[in-house]
Amino acid sequence: QICLSLVKLLFYLAHSPLGSIVLLDFQPRQFVMVDGNLKVTDMDDASTEELSCKEDNDCTLNFPTKSFPLKCSMAGTCKGINEKKNLFNAYRYFFTYLLPHSAPPALRPLLSDILNATGDLRYGINETLRAFEKVLHLYKSGLYLQKRPLLLKDYISLKGFRTVEGEDYKCWPSYSHLGCVLSVHSDEEAAAICNSQSQCQSFIITQQRTWAGRPLASFQSSWTDLIPDTNAVIYIKRSASSGERL
Repeated sequence: QICLSLVKLLFYLAHSPLGSIVLLDFQPRQFVMVDGNLKVTDMDDASTEELSCKEDNDCTLNFPTKSFPLKCSMAGTCKGINEKKNLFNAYRYFFTYLLPHSAPPALRPLLSDILNATGDLRYGINETLRAFEKVLHLYKSGLYLQKRPLLLKDYISLKGFRTVEGEDYKCWPSYSHLGCVLSVHSDEEAAAICNSQSQCQSFIITQQRTWAGRPLASFQSSWTDLIPDTNAVIYIKRSASSGERL
């Protein structure tokens, strides 16, 4: 969410009515999230001026660990230097820390491609935005889910019940520090996640939604402490319920 919002912001800056705008003091502390969107808090160090040049050798974009040769345009400015400077700063301050860690496994290669392409400045802001929007579409639609055996048949569902809230086993990247709460596309994906965790014996699809519209599922190591909840459905492993009366 943070990286996509940042890319949308940089897309606007690259195509602003004033021309391509560069953020000269590009640091995480210069941004804040407002209603799920990233905003710049200080525009004092923004500039529309692009580096002037006479030849391509005048247009090297330098960073502490990398340098990029750019082209000198017919107008005598280094072509796209503001856009590329913003994009590489986004890569080194945001993408490298946020992109690799919490996506579903099937989407990680696509995010790795974005990371590598922006780190080498092979992508401009237009290509980067399209790549992010493709990943978002796959994420929201569930099209990233690989065909696999249906696992929900291994679970018994009880409508109108949930377990008592409390501390349980932890997982990464959980939305709750008290237990294992993950976003899922469907109850079938939740069943696959539960099957992959040795501690998991049951799960509940909650009414909470993430920024992408995906429901949150709470995965639990037991199911015995049930309480009525008309909005809830608990899914219990058939193997866990063997010998128990539901």
